[in-house]
Amino acid sequence: MRTGEKRIIAVIIALPLLAIGYQLLMFPQREADPGIPFYLAASPEIKQQAEHIYARNKCSDCHSLWMVRNMMESVPAPRLDGIGSLRDEQWFFEYFSAPDPQRILPSRLKQEYRMPSYAHLPVEERRTLAAYMAGLKVEDWYLEDVRKSEYEKLTGKPYRTDRPE
Repeated sequence: MRTGEKRIIAVIIALPLLAIGYQLLMFPQREADPGIPFYLAASPEIKQQAEHIYARNKCSDCHSLWMVRNMMESVPAPRLDGIGSLRDEQWFFEYFSAPDPQRILPSRLKQEYRMPSYAHLPVEERRTLAAYMAGLKVEDWYLEDVRKSEYEKLTGKPYRTDRPE
């Protein structure tokens, strides 16, 4: 092999190695995507029954669930993804059973956009809906984002991590 050919082969080998070295130095590796933070802890039966109640009561007109919302509505209601990590089943049952849900969780929205009472629903439907909402969980690493989103939607104020509880 001639000297010129050796140099060409050396350059061919050296260029990709230099490119890889440059990439590693200039663009450090990012953390792996942890995946979707939301999951459902409720049983398939509860899920099926609650989704029927959710659809029948047009909850998606105001709330987003699994990052899906009714694009025809622009009500700034809290998203429901991960809401079960913030409140328990008993809280949801009492909230859905309240004649005036604003006494439990005040709303800054106009009257026509406020959470309606579901006290008129049969007790079993309210229990099913409460179990479903309590089962809408979020991974621990994403919980602070859910708290922030709910706080800002409910109050209209920026969320601060240093706020007193």
